[in-house]
Amino acid sequence: MAKKKEKETKTNAIRMIETAGIPYREHTYDVSDGFTDGMDAARATGIEPERSFKTLVLTAGPAQFYVCAIPVCNELDLKKAARHFGVKKLEMLHLKDLVKITGYVHGGCSPVGMKKLFPTAIDETAQLFDTISVSGGRLGLSVELDPEALAGLCEGDFVDLVKS
Repeated sequence: MAKKKEKETKTNAIRMIETAGIPYREHTYDVSDGFTDGMDAARATGIEPERSFKTLVLTAGPAQFYVCAIPVCNELDLKKAARHFGVKKLEMLHLKDLVKITGYVHGGCSPVGMKKLFPTAIDETAQLFDTISVSGGRLGLSVELDPEALAGLCEGDFVDLVKS
């Protein structure tokens, strides 16, 4: 007897985007060879690295979490992010804590639909494009949507966040 194909369940990110009535496009890509990085995801989806944004979760201490979305081809400037959020110092959240804090795994972390809404900043270059791509909430899934709609959904600000 043939196995039934399992229906893909919607992620929190997709559910929230749909509930808000925001138009989006899903892009899927193969991760069976193992996840590498955002640049590979951008190549796999055919979306330029400047429009493909990675989600970074940072901490300033116990129970102080912040989210930054920056192009996959850039590096986060921690000092710029700390200044924006009004904290002395930020560091990347340890991977072992990512699922517990956000509900998402490394490589599938979306700025939308985390367990809690954390202060969020999106690199200002997002405003240069009609659409950008962010993780759809699981490995192998990204969503393309209007950056202003994304900012509204995650209550994010547009800020210069990348190293020059």
